[in-house]
Amino acid sequence: MRKFITAMMCFGLIFAAGAQKKQTIRFATWDSEETLDIQQRIVDRFNEKNPDLQVVLEAYGDDFDTKLATGFGAGDAPDVMYMWNYAHYKDGLEPLDSWVSKEPASFKGDFYKGLFDYNSIGSKLLGLPIGYTTHVVYYNKDLFDKAGVPYPKGDWTWDELLATAKKVANPSQKIYGFAFQQEPDPYDFEHYLWNVGVSYLGPEGSFKNGFKDPKVVALLTKMQNAIKEGYAISVEGSGSREMRTGKLAMFINGSWSIPSLKEANVNFGLAKMPSAEKGKKSISVISVSGIAMYNKSKNKDAAWRFMKFWVSPEANIMRLDHELPVLHSVVEKEKLNADPMKAVFYEMLDQSEGWVSTSYKVKDWATVSDTISQSLQQIFNPSILASPAKVLEGLK
Repeated sequence: MRKFITAMMCFGLIFAAGAQKKQTIRFATWDSEETLDIQQRIVDRFNEKNPDLQVVLEAYGDDFDTKLATGFGAGDAPDVMYMWNYAHYKDGLEPLDSWVSKEPASFKGDFYKGLFDYNSIGSKLLGLPIGYTTHVVYYNKDLFDKAGVPYPKGDWTWDELLATAKKVANPSQKIYGFAFQQEPDPYDFEHYLWNVGVSYLGPEGSFKNGFKDPKVVALLTKMQNAIKEGYAISVEGSGSREMRTGKLAMFINGSWSIPSLKEANVNFGLAKMPSAEKGKKSISVISVSGIAMYNKSKNKDAAWRFMKFWVSPEANIMRLDHELPVLHSVVEKEKLNADPMKAVFYEMLDQSEGWVSTSYKVKDWATVSDTISQSLQQIFNPSILASPAKVLEGLK
């Protein structure tokens, strides 16, 4: 009996020692409500599969950047976190190149290649892609049908889009063919410049051969003229609200507008963004979400195991209803390239590979962005509609 008790005590000590070895991984997200529930299910699934680890989900919601910055400042950031603003947090993030290099080639090869550019700063990979959106044209099928205008198909140009907008519009009934934003986001707006072959900054690092390029002036003038002629409108948001009320035929945005349009029972379709010239493929900015590791984490190996699971096909599929998958294998398995609500985003992703936002290339993007924003507001605000040529001429 005494031997049995001694044996059980030894077993208990061994079990306790094993239990003490379980590592805790802190994982911070900006999601909330329904999407947070999905994330918790993915975390629970990982914990089930990895009994030696315990991932704890920290939901920062709207306070994500504030709480994350506080954590970095105090040297107590989460081990793993959602990430988008790599330029701001780069000094606190673990470079992942060496971690990825240890994996089979198929690991990196399954991702859409262009997404890595948006999760890197310079030559350093700082995050793994977990979700993305490109921008596309939303069009109201009912307004097109009422005007007897064919739906947009395949590749088309700005001239064709604006000609279509003019046909669908009925200003007397306050129905407009296309919506421009009064206050465009400079990050998003840059893809219009890419489509005429330039970025905000020229090779010498100034606006001279970039934002001030004559091709950009011509495009902005063409856009503004559509507003002045009354068949396009300048709106405070993306145009989604105006389409939901049945007063707008087309606008451009990422996948974010799909849920609200569906909820409002809008009969809509999606088309590729227009290019500047016939025969050229259009280009879209890519908005990404990634997953990154704190470079001072004491549990880096465990953090990497969790990150790999989070970007795995299994986890991609669990997020399928709320996020565009980033893996070729999942897109093929789920036949997303044939999905009328998702295929176009992948077409634009393939066409946009190699183009990266200026925000990833300059140190003082906040200042550059502010200058661009003020200029675009002068051009697109309906109470101003300043001459694009004069606005851009005044830039230094």
